[in-house]
Amino acid sequence: MNLGLITSILDHWSFDEVIDTVADLGLHCVEVACWPHEKAERRYAGVCHIDTEELDEKTADHILSYSKSKEVEIAALAYYPNTMDGDLKNRAKNIAHLHSVIDAAAVLKVPTVTTFIGRDQTKNVEENLELVKEIWPPILDHAKEKGIRIAIENCPMLFGPDQWPGGQNLMTSPRNWEKVFEILPYDNLGLAFDPSHFVWQMMDYEKAIHKFADRIFHVHFKDIKLNREALATEGVMAYPLNFMEPKLPGLGDVNWGRFVSALTDIRYDGYACIEAEDAAFEGSDEKVVAGLRRTADYLRNSVC
Repeated sequence: MNLGLITSILDHWSFDEVIDTVADLGLHCVEVACWPHEKAERRYAGVCHIDTEELDEKTADHILSYSKSKEVEIAALAYYPNTMDGDLKNRAKNIAHLHSVIDAAAVLKVPTVTTFIGRDQTKNVEENLELVKEIWPPILDHAKEKGIRIAIENCPMLFGPDQWPGGQNLMTSPRNWEKVFEILPYDNLGLAFDPSHFVWQMMDYEKAIHKFADRIFHVHFKDIKLNREALATEGVMAYPLNFMEPKLPGLGDVNWGRFVSALTDIRYDGYACIEAEDAAFEGSDEKVVAGLRRTADYLRNSVC
């Protein structure tokens, strides 16, 4: 596997500074945050290291040449909006920018765009599957025409009251993956596989890796720590952040040895990017970089 970093954690770094930092950490690839320039709706969103709507030939040449000079590959362009937002104005805006990210990936010869399938959080699963039939074929047709794969990350986007009751991403479980893949039989649609969300949803990431081996386009290394005392009193119907906390890999409840072992079972040899979300390693640039260095060392020495 080619170990790298999702760049969102380096939110005020320039692209060149991100690449310098990644190279210094001994990592070899990046999943580059490509949000539009606007106020972020949530933490780790709204980060723009490549402005896909203003990308010109000169900028693209610099991005590619600078990355190559530091021996860092661009594994994917990342934009995680809600393409099925119940607010039709937001939905249209999100879809339009996703198209621009697909176009930029083609220009930069980046194989994959990572994103969410989205969800109207006020509607049930069956109603959202009908939205999938309406919204996603034109996006996937555009990506296929450009030679780009779409990798859907499995975070439910359900943390607190703002996302209640249904969350903002439908592709949260192997069962829902099956339903969406049946509706959308595109060979350029797959998964950005994140084991951390399996932990708090009480699902089995090893079985999912084996079952969906041919759909895993990209991998995230992110951890989750369950607070079992809180879970015992809150219950699984509580807001998830009431009983779990995102952590750096190795500091939560993902069994990274078993996770990576399952990936080797299916001969996965693609990109695996650290998704750094851990409040204990934030608050200053120094703490962020220290956390990333700790994580990179842990993954290289223990499981990769």
